[in-house]
Amino acid sequence: MRSFTYDALPGRIVFGLGSADRLADEVDRLEVSRAIVFYDVSVKDVGHELVEQLGSRAVAEFTDIQQHVPIEVVEKARKAARDVDADCAVTVGGGSTTGFGKVVALEPGLPLIAIPTTYAGSEMTPIYGITSDGQKRTANDVRVLPRTVLYDPALTTSLPAFVTGPSGLNAMAHCIEALYAKDANPITSLMSVEGIGALARGIPASVERPTDLDARSEALYGAYLAGAALGVVGMAVHHRICHVLGGTFGLAHGDVNAVVLPYAVRYNQQAAPDAMARVAAALGVSDPATGIFDFARAIGAPSSLESLGFRREDIPEVVRLTVESPPWNPRPVEADGIAALLDNAFAGRRPDPQPGGRG
Repeated sequence: MRSFTYDALPGRIVFGLGSADRLADEVDRLEVSRAIVFYDVSVKDVGHELVEQLGSRAVAEFTDIQQHVPIEVVEKARKAARDVDADCAVTVGGGSTTGFGKVVALEPGLPLIAIPTTYAGSEMTPIYGITSDGQKRTANDVRVLPRTVLYDPALTTSLPAFVTGPSGLNAMAHCIEALYAKDANPITSLMSVEGIGALARGIPASVERPTDLDARSEALYGAYLAGAALGVVGMAVHHRICHVLGGTFGLAHGDVNAVVLPYAVRYNQQAAPDAMARVAAALGVSDPATGIFDFARAIGAPSSLESLGFRREDIPEVVRLTVESPPWNPRPVEADGIAALLDNAFAGRRPDPQPGGRG
């Protein structure tokens, strides 16, 4: 008999070309009137346009967005919101920008509206992270979940190829981990398989033709599904490794996802064969690890941790931080296995096509 638990998360999704133009209406719908708007320099033109759209509803702008949400900048952002007596937050940008909106909204319980411009998926999860003392720590609180998310494919057309590819692989990693997570269920698994297929179609075309709105829409749809699935079921060892590489060693989250994903898939493949078979089918390949590896290289994503500036001598520290408080994972998180995974990721070796191989 089928048996499962599925906790549907609250939230309103507005998806489609031009949806960002509805921001002022969505603010009014929440019955708030003093928005602090978060965006970084990469989307400053869009940020300015949306601030103008809000008019008097926009009472402050915060643009000091930094990767991995460092605690000292979090305090600056929270103070900025308090100083203007903000009653809501709006984020325009990628995962780091959404992350700042979340941690600012958390303490006073401000409603949050997110407008993603990458495929990070953070806007669909109650997960937030803050980096302090060289470590990125994550937590889960439904209060940080955006009340409304406006998905406008037009806002992703300026995303350069070197960001589009890794960001799309970050979303694909969300789908894959959701298929074998502890709380995986038929609903999120359907989302995940659909999301992998949409990303596999949308990301290569978006890299090749950045202004192709059909491709961008498909990729953004996949990213939405990825975030929605992961937000319900949580993360496993792939994301733990990526958070260590980012929070402790300062590497870009999308880049490390692109590099680590095929090796994390190989690490878990024998422990989650049904999930990995669904990944392979969604990608149209015979082996998921080599399929993802080849996909990543075909779209020009980073090929190794070494190419990102990571040092081989730092592998033991990543292993220690990963295994000292291990996440739930279908295969036990053991030092030797994680070290081998990282050694392969450092060198950028193509995974052995046979399950259980050195990849």
